[in-house]
Amino acid sequence: MRSNGEVRFIGRVKNVCELSKIEVFPEFCSGLDSLSDFSHIIVLYWFHLRDDEKERMVLNVVPRRHPGAPQVGVFASRSPSRPNPIGLCVAKLDKIEGCIMTVKGLDAFEGSPIIDIKPYLARGDAVQNSSAPEWTTHGPST
Repeated sequence: MRSNGEVRFIGRVKNVCELSKIEVFPEFCSGLDSLSDFSHIIVLYWFHLRDDEKERMVLNVVPRRHPGAPQVGVFASRSPSRPNPIGLCVAKLDKIEGCIMTVKGLDAFEGSPIIDIKPYLARGDAVQNSSAPEWTTHGPST
């Protein structure tokens, strides 16, 4: 069953380095009001470099950034190749100047469209006593 939806990009990644910049489009800029009260944010973005039919058909992967990882289903990985190329990242919010956010720890590429931004809430977003396969302990944190 296929249902239609619409994603509106609200901004884009301007540059990626230790402190990265995210530009929020002017029509969405007022949505940043009070976000600076939070130390961390959740950034949902579009894997625009993997948005083609071949990459959207990938259902099994070997997670490349985790040495020794077995082949797993794409939904058991953070692979950018997936049916809906949506990325998720928790980043430290450094500052907001107008419609430009400066963040640390963003794992998106320059030019990546931004889908949404949410405040990180430790009470609801951090899960105590969670578990994951051993192979996830090798390699980067995401």
